[in-house]
Amino acid sequence: MKAFLLPRYGKDRPLQLADVPTPELRDDEVLVEVHAASVNLLDAKIMAGEFKLILPYRTPITLGHDVAGVVVKVGPGVRQFQAGDEVYARADDFRIGTFAEFVPVKETSLALKPKNLSMEEAASIPLVGLTAWQVLVEKAQLKRGQKVFIQAGSGGVGTFAIQLAKHLGATVATTTSAANTGLVKQLGADVVVDYKTQDFEAALHGYDAVLNSQDGETLGKSLRVLRPGGQLISISGPPDPAFGRQIAAPGFVKLVMRLLSAGIRRKARRAGVEYAFHFMTANGTQLRQITQLIEAGAIRPVIDRVFPFTATNEALAHVASGRAKGKVVIKLK
Repeated sequence: MKAFLLPRYGKDRPLQLADVPTPELRDDEVLVEVHAASVNLLDAKIMAGEFKLILPYRTPITLGHDVAGVVVKVGPGVRQFQAGDEVYARADDFRIGTFAEFVPVKETSLALKPKNLSMEEAASIPLVGLTAWQVLVEKAQLKRGQKVFIQAGSGGVGTFAIQLAKHLGATVATTTSAANTGLVKQLGADVVVDYKTQDFEAALHGYDAVLNSQDGETLGKSLRVLRPGGQLISISGPPDPAFGRQIAAPGFVKLVMRLLSAGIRRKARRAGVEYAFHFMTANGTQLRQITQLIEAGAIRPVIDRVFPFTATNEALAHVASGRAKGKVVIKLK
């Protein structure tokens, strides 16, 4: 099969199109023919080697985390899916590889594609949808009447998280440029801060939760928009000791995580708020709940551009530039 491989880590190293064997299927997996795959900032960060502490992949490796396609084969232990099913998923860690013609996915990570979405639209959902769900529903336990600050509202996670937070009944604040204010308001943002001309720290106060996706400076400032007892949940780091325990990291990795997060955890304690790092995980059950919201019209995908499979490197560069509004998708079929 054709696949885009990362030959070795490096920020400016393009992926290489190659012929590789179709992956062997494990008993609890299905083989999906990839019709569309979306690009995430995580892919660019893995390419640059930024996640080697959490995800020590051995190169060469096929990248790509999101997939929408058709089941072509099922493992002997699979019961919920059969050949011909239209499905979507966030591929499992250490089994990623959706920038390819076929990808194996665990049955427990897979869901039937929303009936009202195209393959390209469906491929844009899993990673950002599950990230938003796990942060806002699972960790923050966001409730009607609460206030949440979602950074980078016009980005992939932001466009989904704003809609989910509004569905949950929260008041939503976000940051974006003036050019994207209309988009985030259409998605449900109540308060919009122009990050180029305004300081969100001065504009926002008394929030129950923050979804942080930006740099360390933004992370520190986010503490000061929270009420006492509020939650600062970061998807961009630094990883904390609880995450090290969650992934059963080796002792030295846990120590590194403890040291990396020591500063922000200390500041959070002083401010009377909670800090947590979140790295999303594949979850078919949660994806089916997201499907229900999409089919009910509560959430819609936001797609910036669709690239052909041969332009995968161009799609990655576009995402890494930070200019995309919503998601960038690669079309194979």
